[in-house]
Amino acid sequence: MKTGIIIPCYNEEKRLNVVAFVNFVQKENNFHLCFVNDGSKDNTLEVLKDIQSYNSHKVSIIDMKKNSGKAAAVRAGARYLHSRGDMEFIGFIDADLSTDFEDFDGLLKTLKTNRRLNFVFGSRAKGASGNIEKNGVRAIISKFINILIVLILGLSIQDTQCGAKVFKAELVPVIFNKSFFSRWLFDVEMFIKMKKHFGKTEIMNKIYEQPLKRWVHMEDSKLGLKDSLEIPYRLISIWFNYNVLESLQSSFTEDTLEPAIEIYGMPIRVLAA
Repeated sequence: MKTGIIIPCYNEEKRLNVVAFVNFVQKENNFHLCFVNDGSKDNTLEVLKDIQSYNSHKVSIIDMKKNSGKAAAVRAGARYLHSRGDMEFIGFIDADLSTDFEDFDGLLKTLKTNRRLNFVFGSRAKGASGNIEKNGVRAIISKFINILIVLILGLSIQDTQCGAKVFKAELVPVIFNKSFFSRWLFDVEMFIKMKKHFGKTEIMNKIYEQPLKRWVHMEDSKLGLKDSLEIPYRLISIWFNYNVLESLQSSFTEDTLEPAIEIYGMPIRVLAA
């Protein structure tokens, strides 16, 4: 059994560290990289195919024909990896490697060694290392947003939005059974879904927030300042959707139209899009 790592990509042609990904593929045998090209308008897909050419057994590519957001990209990757049947753990990291493979491996080791845990996620706030670099304005906005998130979740979590998370593959039907309400605040929705599944008390025994050794904010981030200022409104919308609309059974539906995708990888049984 392996660990699948999802890497959502949107217009990453110039930002992808091809050497780092190729080195990882050639070195590690217990991992499978699943790149999800989220309707990129540049040559991201060709760069991903170049990475895959080094070892097609360790790299899959999901090509989403239309840009659908990070939430849909991660969901597509998780459902695909789960459908393979050879993944014990599944996680995701950002394409720019703001959290590197070493830190991801640290999250995975924690999950493997503590059997009561189902979900481990990186934190740039909890016991923050001196190697955690953030833009000053973003740091202030992040603190305000986190306070709002804690109020909405009702859980003591310091950093829900770090792009490095890993979980047992058995959680995929719980977290990714239905589409997310938000395109890029889906991390909050993941915790809401787990809270509903495990219960408010038990969830804190199932998840663990682990300080990162290194995290660097990349200036070419896809999430702009304007988007950040819209986050409070979008968070309130998420709360309303899960706590009011869902209770009235007028929220998500099972027949949600799935994005069109094409998969480049080994010819195995996969979940239909």
